Amino acid sequence: MTQTEWVQRVIKPVIFLMCLIPLALLVWDALNNHLGANPIEKVTRRTGDWTLRFLLITLAITPARRLSGWNGLMRLRRMLGLFAFFYACLHFIIYIGIDQSLDMTEIIKDVIKHKYVTVGFASFLLLIPLAATSTNAMMKRLGGRRWQQLHKSVYAIAIGGVIHYLWLVKADLREPLIYAAILAVLLGYRLWVKQRQALPPNAVRSSIHPSAIRPTK
Repeated sequence: MTQTEWVQRVIKPVIFLMCLIPLALLVWDALNNHLGANPIEKVTRRTGDWTLRFLLITLAITPARRLSGWNGLMRLRRMLGLFAFFYACLHFIIYIGIDQSLDMTEIIKDVIKHKYVTVGFASFLLLIPLAATSTNAMMKRLGGRRWQQLHKSVYAIAIGGVIHYLWLVKADLREPLIYAAILAVLLGYRLWVKQRQALPPNAVRSSIHPSAIRPTK
């Protein structure tokens, strides 16, 4: 079995099932009344948490592939990104359908009044075209360059998700700050790679070659 077949037939199905575990646990807790005194808030918070986690996991695929040299990881990125969208949809549906009871007047007021809702709503809207253009057919239709430019908005979406969480939490900021730190590392790594790629090849080699280190006089 080749590496590609191993990823497609074994690893990808296993990861797919693992990605459904948060939903299964949520359904289990709902059926067994384990969601506490405010179940709507609990469900909204947990689906939001997993949206942000899957966004960060998706962003971690490229650095992990570069550092490990295993190109098979890239075959998981689309699926993980779609799971981020899946949990974002659950988060959004619970908010507008259960929390706000589909009252569009109240939803608009909430979006305008609370800045964390504004940022979260905007981030969700930005996520929709990424999910809609995630197929190979859409990639061909848009063209590689345009498709890449569009999907770079995932950085803004992830930043918006972290800000949404930071502004939502009023007391204990530890968890959203952890997400912010992880995102900063992932974006910082990309910036570092981009800067190195912009350097002339000789400059890159000299910066890492032992002969480039000269003793000071």
